[in-house]
Amino acid sequence: MIFHSKENYLRLNIALLRMVVKSLENLRKRKLTGGRVKFSRNRRSDELDTFSCDTQIGNHSIRKKRTRGGLLKIALVSDNSINVYDSVSKTSKKTKIINVLKNPANRDYERRRIITKGALLDTELGQVRVLSRPGQDGILNGILITPTKSIQQT
Repeated sequence: MIFHSKENYLRLNIALLRMVVKSLENLRKRKLTGGRVKFSRNRRSDELDTFSCDTQIGNHSIRKKRTRGGLLKIALVSDNSINVYDSVSKTSKKTKIINVLKNPANRDYERRRIITKGALLDTELGQVRVLSRPGQDGILNGILITPTKSIQQT
């Protein structure tokens, strides 16, 4: 291979270096030169991707997933109650979820009534913002934003 200039030689070396870098999530099918990439190994069990766990309102149900190092992630599939912290009275109570009012993570989640971190829920105590990550923590925790009128009077 004849290089007409030092710049062309350096460009080719940079291109070859880019081909060497492989990401498991971005597996290329072809090299920059057009040749096929043969992978040196398959994915490990902790690198396998799974379906997202969309937490909904319903009976309490969890799903366990083994992670790297043998640890477990507990995903909440569905639940009908939430641990609510009231910052005024400095107390926590477990209360029933009535509805998902708003979900800033995704407009479609709001329509499907899926609970994620930051979702605004309507409960028996009032409106609650979710602070935990139910798909990874396996529990629903939230903070009371606007209490209902019956609670404010007592």
